[in-house]
Amino acid sequence: MSTEKNVQTVKDFFAAIGGGDREGVLALVAEDIEWIIPGEDWPLAGTHRGHAGLADVIQKASEQIEMTSPEPPEYVAQGDRVLVLGVATGKINATNKPFRDDWVFAITVRNGKVTKIREYIDTQALARASEMDANPTPSPTDTGAAQRAS
Repeated sequence: MSTEKNVQTVKDFFAAIGGGDREGVLALVAEDIEWIIPGEDWPLAGTHRGHAGLADVIQKASEQIEMTSPEPPEYVAQGDRVLVLGVATGKINATNKPFRDDWVFAITVRNGKVTKIREYIDTQALARASEMDANPTPSPTDTGAAQRAS
């Protein structure tokens, strides 16, 4: 496929996700899609595979995160690779903490289907927004905190 068609496939993919069109999303991705979201301390991190993994991560995102993209993303493409650069702002629902995430998605498109997504995101901003507020009372096993308190 041409680079222009690959970019259009990715634009259609983002539009389907943004519009909550689950069937449209699944129609645009390969059955063995792999979506890698880096990080450890936030709900969406991990490697998500296949239609079931994709559906699961999209469902989690819609339940756990309120997000907007204040400006349209930029698309840079060469061959079967499409880079999408953007900014997202929002909050993590469980903590009600806001975040700003400057991101890049490296997407591979083959035969008109998205086959791989690798996110490059501000994992620290998202992990920080996902942190539950710590209990300010020191634990009895925290000797350093007990010594500082005395």
